[in-house]
Amino acid sequence: MKPAADTLASAGRRAWLLSAEPASRAQAMLGQAYRRWRRLAANPVTLCGLVVLALLALVALIGPLLPLQDPLRQVLADRLLPPGSPGHWLGTDELGRDILSRLVHGARLTLAIAVLVVLVVVPIGLLIGTAAGFFGGWVDRVLMRLTDIALAFPKIVLALALAAALGPGVFNAVLAISVTAWPAYARLARAETLRHARADFIHAARMQGASRLRLLLRYIVPLCASSVIVRATLDMAGIILSVAGLGFLGLGAQPPSPEWGYMVASGRNVLLDAWWVSTLPGLAILIVSLAFNLLGDGLRDVFDPRHGD
Repeated sequence: MKPAADTLASAGRRAWLLSAEPASRAQAMLGQAYRRWRRLAANPVTLCGLVVLALLALVALIGPLLPLQDPLRQVLADRLLPPGSPGHWLGTDELGRDILSRLVHGARLTLAIAVLVVLVVVPIGLLIGTAAGFFGGWVDRVLMRLTDIALAFPKIVLALALAAALGPGVFNAVLAISVTAWPAYARLARAETLRHARADFIHAARMQGASRLRLLLRYIVPLCASSVIVRATLDMAGIILSVAGLGFLGLGAQPPSPEWGYMVASGRNVLLDAWWVSTLPGLAILIVSLAFNLLGDGLRDVFDPRHGD
């Protein structure tokens, strides 16, 4: 009888979440989240990307608790050991450091830099884009011309120039990539704002006395946020590649930090004799970038307004 009762309870919760006439705001929000999760879970490719990123985040969080060797410990007697060696499952690098430990700890550093970039550029781009689209006039012209100027420079060239001018380091790398990444979000937010600003409920709120600032922050910004978040997920792959590129050139995290781009660079001189030193961190960058792209494609379909809930 208990399995039958659990089935009935589950069916009741599902019916409550999928109700066409929610009784409260909380029920409506939970129902929308449940429908979106069902669409996301129906795509196995997207789920694959989500699982990979979830595992990566878990490894990054509990990395210091894992029974791994010190990623900075150098044992010259064990240098360039191949994968499968005793005590070194993925081998060692040119200084005898354990590659598995450096990959795990490097995941924290690489993801932290990428997340910091997103946390900087998304609010800036969202604020500039929504303000330009909503207020229009000279505000739109000034903000969009600044955006056009920023878009005129090749992203990677500008990031390299800024990183070289500011000097190597994690903070400077975040700042250099952020300066080149925000214009795309501003353009997207402006386009979404122009579409939503003409909606009937915006006119109704304005007629009820809502101020322009309240309309912008209470309605326009949340409506544009979903598209910007999807764009940020898709851009995470490019941001990680930019972070790795700066690290490869010595403009990102500095040695002996186990940053993936620097790990690839450190093994280029022994690539023919010890392929694993550069190949394994390169594969890590590839897998994480691919996972973000797969998840971003799924989120784009989930938040597509043409798809009904």
